[in-house]
Amino acid sequence: MSSEYDYNTIEVTRPRDSVALLTLNRPQRMNAISFEMFDEWHDFLPRLAKDESVRALVVTGAGRSFCAGLDLDDAEKLPQMSANEMMAGQEYWAGAFELFHDLPQPVIAAVNGPATGGGLGLALAADIRLASPEAKFNAAFVRIGLSAGDVGVSWSLPRVVGLGHAAEIMLTGRFLLGEEATRIGLANRLVEADGLLDAALDVAAEIASNSPFGITLTKRVLMANVDAGSLRNATEVENRGQTLATRGDDFSEALGAFREKRTPKFSGA
Repeated sequence: MSSEYDYNTIEVTRPRDSVALLTLNRPQRMNAISFEMFDEWHDFLPRLAKDESVRALVVTGAGRSFCAGLDLDDAEKLPQMSANEMMAGQEYWAGAFELFHDLPQPVIAAVNGPATGGGLGLALAADIRLASPEAKFNAAFVRIGLSAGDVGVSWSLPRVVGLGHAAEIMLTGRFLLGEEATRIGLANRLVEADGLLDAALDVAAEIASNSPFGITLTKRVLMANVDAGSLRNATEVENRGQTLATRGDDFSEALGAFREKRTPKFSGA
């Protein structure tokens, strides 16, 4: 897989069967997001979405940082942009985070260090977050004269930690270490640094062991029903998904394997 995806700011590998690993690879800049990295995300993620051999994606950072947000060298260019240029850029940059969120494959973030500003947004774009004790989260935007509502954080953060915690995090810009982040639900689990990536890959592999269609439907129903207006609306979506799932061969295979206590062999049908 790494030969298929050749980039300057990110590295793509295949460490487990059916699992891809995306490593932000600018350790000298604490994996800050450059304009070039945005371009590479926009190239990679639509291609990954169509890759049926990948059933889960793990995202992490090289070195001691997860992602330090927008590179300050590029941030300094923002005031020179016209309002039209800035709006177009903002839509393009935020759109990259939407691509992570909209992937059919579940995304697991292995947060190994600072996840600030856009790094927080990237962690929140994942479906599952594991953090090391060295992880540090903050909405850095508000500390540099911007709104803390950026790259989807104002939508995702309240849904993950609740409105009260989200308000404090976004209005103060303070740092949350891995232990506190885990306690309030920003991270699913705290894992020692030397085992963090393996733990994230284990979660990804466990997900990938389930039927591809079942996983896709599960992610879709989660995203749809977090904003469902009523239980009736939610079960309508669930009922359609279950009906579709039972039409494919993989349902019979999964059920048979479960009853026979064997590993299923999915065809994707």
